Amino acid sequence: CTFSPDLKAFERRLTEYIACLQPATGRWRMILIVVSVCTATGAWNWLIDPETQKVSFFTSLWNHPFFTISCITLIGLFFAGIHKRVVAPSIIAARCRTVLAEYNMSCDDTGKLILKPRPHVQ
Repeated sequence: CTFSPDLKAFERRLTEYIACLQPATGRWRMILIVVSVCTATGAWNWLIDPETQKVSFFTSLWNHPFFTISCITLIGLFFAGIHKRVVAPSIIAARCRTVLAEYNMSCDDTGKLILKPRPHVQ
């Protein structure tokens, strides 16, 4: 089976769109990794500090500004939707698979179309 010109154009546009999202997705993943590592490191330092047990919660946060700022940044990133931006290409591919299933087709994670064999009706 070969693709019609319309299917070829759709496949080209889908692969182009998913490829266009990859650089931004990579940057968002790096930002998420860096902020997560900073938060984990700050949390470790906050937890092993003997003063943390002796003072109030807010005073202990005030004494550990690195942890406080990185934690607030991480929470802010999640409220801004970083969890969706990190997986945007796979979300688009999954939605396309849902629509293409009605036409007995699918696509891979890069947007390449996959023709499925026609079901035999008896």
